[in-house]
Amino acid sequence: MGFKLGVVGAGQFSRCFIPLFQAHPYIDEVALAEMKSDRREKYAKVFNIERVYDSFDALLESDVDAVALFTQRHLHGPQTIKALQAGKHVYSAVPAAQSLEEIEGILEEVNRSGLIYMTGETSYYYPSTVLCRDRFKSGVFGDFVYGEAQYIHDMLHGFYDAFKYSGGAEWKKVAGIPPMLYPTHSVSMILSVTGAKATKVSAFGFVDKHEDGIFREGANLWNNKFSNESALMRTSDGGMMRINEFRRAGWGGPNSVYMSMFGTSGSFEEHAGGSAWSSLQWGAVEDITNELHCKDRYVRLDEGDIHETLKHDFNASLAKVHHSFRLPQSFKGLPNGHFGSHQFLADDFCKAVQTGKLPPNHAWRAADYLVPGLIAHESSKRDGELLEIPDFGEPPAHWELLDPDSFVAYK
Repeated sequence: MGFKLGVVGAGQFSRCFIPLFQAHPYIDEVALAEMKSDRREKYAKVFNIERVYDSFDALLESDVDAVALFTQRHLHGPQTIKALQAGKHVYSAVPAAQSLEEIEGILEEVNRSGLIYMTGETSYYYPSTVLCRDRFKSGVFGDFVYGEAQYIHDMLHGFYDAFKYSGGAEWKKVAGIPPMLYPTHSVSMILSVTGAKATKVSAFGFVDKHEDGIFREGANLWNNKFSNESALMRTSDGGMMRINEFRRAGWGGPNSVYMSMFGTSGSFEEHAGGSAWSSLQWGAVEDITNELHCKDRYVRLDEGDIHETLKHDFNASLAKVHHSFRLPQSFKGLPNGHFGSHQFLADDFCKAVQTGKLPPNHAWRAADYLVPGLIAHESSKRDGELLEIPDFGEPPAHWELLDPDSFVAYK
């Protein structure tokens, strides 16, 4: 016996996940909530969805067991809290929230209800992150010294179209979101490898000068003038971490998210031209670019309304380092995306809800990925003042963690 899932939003991102949820052995039915009637009708027909709702509230009143939020970034926190209060498990696209109060509210509701919450952080399953996590566990990194990760995504590279698509006539007010309020693609790459937390931060912002006027005081919901922010953080394991969140940068590599990590015994470096592993053996640099290269193995989604620079994000691919053995057979031939992450994320959530165990990217890890960025933005507004990053703790000891790689005999 599986569970019923309600997908919230029929935008570009949710349409990548609907086929995966429908195909997963643990899901009995997928319903859809979409405010815009044309999208609701079109994609209900495309995906053969029988039950549709014209609002989030209407979906919450139904008998679905869980919801998957693919809505605008600033809505995730309040919607998550509302869904948990309605007794629904929650999968949420990133970021989890926009404030410390919202994060605290999510954790309170997860603790109160015992329901599953998962943040859908794609970078957790990027090939570079998977490789570093596996090697870190094996001990070849030694002690963590320094890590850097950057999300370099210029507004010209698909963001104008994406914000117009989701934000409507008022799209500029949401497009001006402070970069450090969307930090999880970068932060998670380092912290999901080491398991540590960020404890202190000093950050600076770049005051935007672009003629579109999006990043200006008074022009957006956050009164934000920074289009780029850079932060240096202390980590709880004694290491250091630099995070860059750039929305105005003349850079166009094959991927917008990159990371490098340095340990006392081994190091990994990634850049636009490839990836390498090195160690204490002087001159021994191993080119591992091919190991991390995602091959197109499955059918592609209809890309008609996706910006050219974003098409790779929504295409299907897996790399050699991915733990593909753990995926259900029913996913074969189905779309994947964001460098192989979509299928793993969908599988994590389904396994967590079915077993009652916490997924790797549970609510407390969501806080670890997001809160450093929230405090970094505050530091940017104070011209680099060193600030403490609050720690929202760990899951209750009684709550078992899911091992997604363990063998599952699907029925």
